[in-house]
Amino acid sequence: MKRPGRYGPGAAVAGVPLGLALFGPFLVGEPAIRAASFTLGPGHLLGTDFVGRDVLDQVLLGGRPVVLVALAATALAYLVAVPVGLISALTHRRWLEELLMRPLDVLLAVPSLLMLLLVAAAFPPGAAGLTLLVAFVSVPDAARIVRAAAAEAASRPAVEALRMQGETWWRLAVGYVGRSILRTLAADAGIRLTGVLYLVATAAFLGIGVAPDAADWAVMVDRNRTGLFVQPWAVVVPALLIVALTTGGNLLVDAATELRTTPGRGRRA
Repeated sequence: MKRPGRYGPGAAVAGVPLGLALFGPFLVGEPAIRAASFTLGPGHLLGTDFVGRDVLDQVLLGGRPVVLVALAATALAYLVAVPVGLISALTHRRWLEELLMRPLDVLLAVPSLLMLLLVAAAFPPGAAGLTLLVAFVSVPDAARIVRAAAAEAASRPAVEALRMQGETWWRLAVGYVGRSILRTLAADAGIRLTGVLYLVATAAFLGIGVAPDAADWAVMVDRNRTGLFVQPWAVVVPALLIVALTTGGNLLVDAATELRTTPGRGRRA
């Protein structure tokens, strides 16, 4: 029988930041008059930030950009990486595989942070540009994971039998090989989302694609770190929310893959 309780820890951990990202902006009232920076006092439950804004309001507003950019960038990276990996693994044309994978190997050799800085100028500022930028940086590694998993599945006798029967490339790639690598992709998705969140936060720290005073958890951590020992909530709360989001996401993926791989689980008795 199914064991939905296994999703409980991951859902509980990730539910808080996801809930704030989805519903937080609706809970923010009228903009308050700015107070002194890095203060704790009446009217400001979590104090004020580096420019005197209410930290609680910034926390409620700052989750949606981080979550939406991270999820969109992860999905976009797989949207490119999966076809590239499948084509590379299933093609019998060596030149096509070299054409697809060698440029990605070159990009993979460049540290992600350095690549982030190098290509930042080519993308427009704003959330859309940041999404494209992070997805572009994430594609090479994701494509290699897909290609490695697909190559193993493509070498099975069943694939050769389907080829001999004249099955179309689409049926081979999607109907058999694609389904065979779903567990690998699911396991990689949790790690990939963590890496994407790191890149989104790094871009925010560097001021790439995000305004320096934006209501964004990653920006809050960076801009308020100078007052950490005076008013720690402006840094600690958004940092904990980012950690909870990545940790909860990994727990959910671990639970899903465990249910699929453990005999007798994930099926009706």
